Amino acid sequence: MKKIVLILLCALIVTTAAMSQTTKIVIATDATWPPMEYIDSSKQIVGYDIDLMNLAAQAGGFTVEFRNTAWDGIFAGLANGNYDAVMSSVTITDERKQSMDFSIPYINAGQVLIVQKAASGITTLADLKGKAAGAQIGTTGAMEIKKVSGVTLKTYDELGLAIEDLANGRIQGVVADTPIAADYVMQNDNYKTRLKIVGQPFTEELYGVAVKKGNTKVLNLINKGLKAVLDAKKDEALKNKWLR
Repeated sequence: MKKIVLILLCALIVTTAAMSQTTKIVIATDATWPPMEYIDSSKQIVGYDIDLMNLAAQAGGFTVEFRNTAWDGIFAGLANGNYDAVMSSVTITDERKQSMDFSIPYINAGQVLIVQKAASGITTLADLKGKAAGAQIGTTGAMEIKKVSGVTLKTYDELGLAIEDLANGRIQGVVADTPIAADYVMQNDNYKTRLKIVGQPFTEELYGVAVKKGNTKVLNLINKGLKAVLDAKKDEALKNKWLR
């Protein structure tokens, strides 16, 4: 009996020690960018990034705490060690790589095409030949429409005006960044029953998690978790929930 008790006690000690060694990663996010990260009606931080990192934490063997942080000081706080990482729709750029390290890319948030819900046979811009597509003036979306012969570009001062014209049938498509498009199509009560996103992003704007330069411990944990989630394609369910 004493031997059994001793074995159980040893197992409890090992389990407790393992739990105490679990790393908590504190992540800053500017929760003003739906559907990637925002504050819901219950005052909780929610969104695609939040769900993805929670899955990555489970897969990578760490815990995560999100802190809502204003964008204008978010990277300075990272450099000062106020938190361990930034996950807030951060595009990986060569300029940013000089002052911080990035995880593996977890999503391509490039340009996508929005059409009316009833539209069929349209998955790419080329399918709109002979028709008009809209975008905010001076954006990547407008530039992409210009590249497609036979598609008429109509520009707008605000993307919302293009979306309204599409919903009312005055144009046949709108091109915008994936998260912005998803916000209009998935979260806006005026449009979610009238519009849809078709196809895949056709430009490349990769998001990653930023960590302090040289913080390999945190970076390796995040990469381990993200890779497991992406390899298992668990992100597809999140895309269906938040971005489609």
